[in-house]
Amino acid sequence: MSRAARLLAPWVGVAACILMAACSSDKPKPTPLMPVSAKIAGRQVWSAKLESIQYPLAMQVRDGTVLVAGTDGSIVSLESQSGREQWRAQVGTRLSAGIGFDGRFAAVVTVGNELVVMERGTRRWSVRLESRTTTAPLVAGERVFVVGVDRAVHAFDALDGRRLWTYQRTGEALTLAQPAVLMPYKNTLVAGQGASLLGLDPTQGTLRWEVAVTSPRGTNEVERLNDLVGPALRMGDTVCARAFQTAIGCVNLANSTLRWSRLAGGQQAIGGDTELLFGADASDRITAWKTANGDLAWTNEKLLYRALSAPLSVGKTVVFGDVEGHVHFLDRQTGDVVLRLATDGSPVMAQPVLAGTTILVATRNGGIYAFRPD
Repeated sequence: MSRAARLLAPWVGVAACILMAACSSDKPKPTPLMPVSAKIAGRQVWSAKLESIQYPLAMQVRDGTVLVAGTDGSIVSLESQSGREQWRAQVGTRLSAGIGFDGRFAAVVTVGNELVVMERGTRRWSVRLESRTTTAPLVAGERVFVVGVDRAVHAFDALDGRRLWTYQRTGEALTLAQPAVLMPYKNTLVAGQGASLLGLDPTQGTLRWEVAVTSPRGTNEVERLNDLVGPALRMGDTVCARAFQTAIGCVNLANSTLRWSRLAGGQQAIGGDTELLFGADASDRITAWKTANGDLAWTNEKLLYRALSAPLSVGKTVVFGDVEGHVHFLDRQTGDVVLRLATDGSPVMAQPVLAGTTILVATRNGGIYAFRPD
């Protein structure tokens, strides 16, 4: 068995169970929802439909356009304010990772490990990758960057698909098959490697710096799994991220130092801003931390076991989707639920994203819903 297969085999099922929240028949039932007396106004302004979405999805918004990919390989481009369809394409096979988009080129990865790049719905090129990918490609600076579950980072020319470089080093025996950290920062590519953030030269693939967010804990390889969970949250020179089931922390990218790290369980990415960070743990207990130092701000235990999505911080609220398609708006200062809106009743599969004043949510049944606070 190849090294990539050995790394992946034990953890594809584990990650799928974790992310789909459906491994055990005796898993606690979602906490019943209490009626909400709406403190703010909001409404659905449009919706669209794809085929089902069975993997962690990364919607992308650029210049008023939102791109969404379905599990079956369909890709749709929508005008973010009206929902008007701009184009629709079909890759031709199922996908394993959400979409990357820079306003011109769109990139996806198939279950057959094929990286496919399109321009306005027309296929430009494709290339076979060495390992499975569960992280949305990053398209930036006329390059396409991909990180595999074997932690190898690859760079391709966005115009013709030429492989420009690969960065890979010996890692732990096991890795986690779920979205990793991959993002730009000025003239540096930031990638997650285990519990560390790496700064790579995007033109050469050489290492510039490395910062550990936390250290491994436990007595065996399973307990020591602490890969950073993507997407990370960037605010200027600061990036904050969750290490799987162990910690959250913030890194100063300008001087490549750890600002702070706090023990915190959880499997989903965090959200937030320069004031507060938000996230849910494995039981869906929601916590808010102060961005400056990681101190606890508040907790909310009213949505336990509801398989919450990663959160979106917007205005005076923080937004979570849940397993029954509800979209919960919480007061960012207190954690109280101030508004609840419905989708199609299937689980919210993606971290909500913001396009101008419109909040976009995607569900397992392929529903794309746009909400706007009044």
